[in-house]
Amino acid sequence: PAEPLAQRLAHLHAALADIVAKSKPDSAAVEETFVNRNPASALKLGQARGVCLSVPALYGVPVSEYGANKVKKSVVGAGHADKAQIEMMVRRLLPACGAIGADEADALAVAITHAHYGRTSHVILSGTSACE
Repeated sequence: PAEPLAQRLAHLHAALADIVAKSKPDSAAVEETFVNRNPASALKLGQARGVCLSVPALYGVPVSEYGANKVKKSVVGAGHADKAQIEMMVRRLLPACGAIGADEADALAVAITHAHYGRTSHVILSGTSACE
């Protein structure tokens, strides 16, 4: 049987905190929540997203959020790409990743999007020049 939600969220928090503490990232990115037809699933996803947003913030790491269509457009070139297209493009862009599944491809697609837009967003929001 599955662990209680509180335990799963605690494991997520601990694992993510360990990764952030060890890797010391300059920034982080999370995909925005899409509308889910199942309210219970949407609530659980929202709680997990809360952990993913708050852990880097606790370490002083700025967190950006990207909508699913922006991620798809950034990686595939079309905002309504399907999972197979995303997976194929991620493997093409990051061949060293080897065999990856749909979940890993989605996470890497968010990272690719952040690499494209993260610095630009920071410059726009801070009012500094990209050359500084």
